[in-house]
Amino acid sequence: MATIIFAGGGTAGHIEPALAVARAWRSAHPNDEIQFLGTKTGLENTLVPAQGFALTLIPKVAIARRPSLTWLKIPFNLIKSISVASAALTSADLLIGFGGYVSAPAYLAARLRGVPLLVHEANAKPGWANKLGALLTPFVAVANPVESREFSDALLTGLPLRSDVAQAFNESRNDWKVARDTAKSKLGFDKKTPLIFVMGGSQGSVAINSIVSAALEGLNSKNISVLHSVGRLNSLPQSQSWYHPVPYVEDMAMAYLASDVVIARSGAVTCSEFAALGRYALFVPLPVGNGEQFHNAQPLVESGRAQVINQAEFSSDFLVASIETLLMKSAAAPIAGDPKDLDAAQKIVALGQFALGA
Repeated sequence: MATIIFAGGGTAGHIEPALAVARAWRSAHPNDEIQFLGTKTGLENTLVPAQGFALTLIPKVAIARRPSLTWLKIPFNLIKSISVASAALTSADLLIGFGGYVSAPAYLAARLRGVPLLVHEANAKPGWANKLGALLTPFVAVANPVESREFSDALLTGLPLRSDVAQAFNESRNDWKVARDTAKSKLGFDKKTPLIFVMGGSQGSVAINSIVSAALEGLNSKNISVLHSVGRLNSLPQSQSWYHPVPYVEDMAMAYLASDVVIARSGAVTCSEFAALGRYALFVPLPVGNGEQFHNAQPLVESGRAQVINQAEFSSDFLVASIETLLMKSAAAPIAGDPKDLDAAQKIVALGQFALGA
């Protein structure tokens, strides 16, 4: 029996792939013990226990993007976090990391303890934590090809999908048209009316929400339905027969299937789930970070399934004026989803088993 520790916290983009691999590992090796590392402020505090996995919290090492006096505290915070992570790795046989605040100290603790390490990078442009991790181990996997020397020999696995997305793909693959029409009807929309699905992440994007709200009258005049995930922290607009605002979409798989056009940020998980189930997307990359969201969307743009627009150029006038063109591109896009990520979790588990035996 082996003890496998997963490090990946903060956002769903780090946690969901880690959970998918953990479930695949539990299925393949039910006698192994699985634990997670996280921080007290991350979504892992709700998502990980909900999946039945133990969670150990370590101090968060936050690094401001611009020079700040807080940088003076980084060495001390990092040492403390490494110490706590090291204690959590006492009986570990393998650490699998997915990036984020929790991963860097976990990677360093694993290296100091001699615990084998596997790193998975979801984004097309890696963050600093996984760049560090990739320097510490030969066992590296990527969701998409990465142009970076640290990932030049990485195994291309794809990005592990949530179980509901994978299940929806398998149930839809025999007849995608029926699956898409059925999903639209189940969500309460006319299957003959174009449906736009707007999502700004679990917290909701104020910028996207305000633009969509200003465009609603114009979209309605074109006989277009809208499913709008406004975010749990934002007030809920008035619902109408053709406009359904919700705090959060519980059945994301059905929303992807039903939508003719998805308007969203282009995080790695969103792009992967959309690739599996969606038809056409207008991506508005988050204008902060290291530019990874722009790069995440490029494979979908190249395959004719997405368009990217900078947030500064995205407006209600653009949306109303462009929506018919977007719908035409959607109709011309493949009706079937892409199976490229279906076996990603199993590939990472196989690489982890190889790392255990190395």
